[in-house]
Amino acid sequence: MNTFFFELEISAEQIEYANNLVDYSIENHPVLDIFANDPNGKERQREYRFTGSLGEVVFADTYRLPRPKRAFGAIGGQDFGQDFVLRVNGKEIVFDVKTMGRKHNHFRENYVLNLPKYQMDKNNKTDCYFCISIHSENKKMIASFIGFVEKCKIENNLIGILYEKGTKRIKDDSDSFVFQRDTYEVDFKDLSDPFVSPRIKNMDGYKEKKILPPIN
Repeated sequence: MNTFFFELEISAEQIEYANNLVDYSIENHPVLDIFANDPNGKERQREYRFTGSLGEVVFADTYRLPRPKRAFGAIGGQDFGQDFVLRVNGKEIVFDVKTMGRKHNHFRENYVLNLPKYQMDKNNKTDCYFCISIHSENKKMIASFIGFVEKCKIENNLIGILYEKGTKRIKDDSDSFVFQRDTYEVDFKDLSDPFVSPRIKNMDGYKEKKILPPIN
């Protein structure tokens, strides 16, 4: 069960690097199917790719791993993101970073990480999914390292719930949306704590925070 998450300030250089990745990706790869019939598809696609790419850049820098060379979806064989290998207790573990944009980082236990089933089915090399959230605060961008979940626990129905395409879901603010693909939801309370070290604790903007209980 998750007991804490931490936040870091995102630098202007990291933002510029991610923007350059996305510019190349948009110029060299067609629009994703989920945005094809959306009048604002190009704008939403760029935001989607920027958020994902920035999360990967911040993750790589935080854990001293090679930065991504291309944004997800770019021509060159990548399939929706870059996998990262972390050595944990002497074992190499493959992480897929999942990043979302939010208005704040006042998280509750029933907030969720969404994982499209088709991505999980086609990516056999991933061991764990790492959840990062990005928001703006006082004219700065903040990355929150929420935690991770083992893929095998989701596939074995130990964690998470699978919702079929077309399922309507109600958010904490009473707004609603409909899943466009079969998607797993994993509660934040079920994520394992993020890895942290003395070096990370000395990085710009480091703060540890708690995930709050549900409103009701």
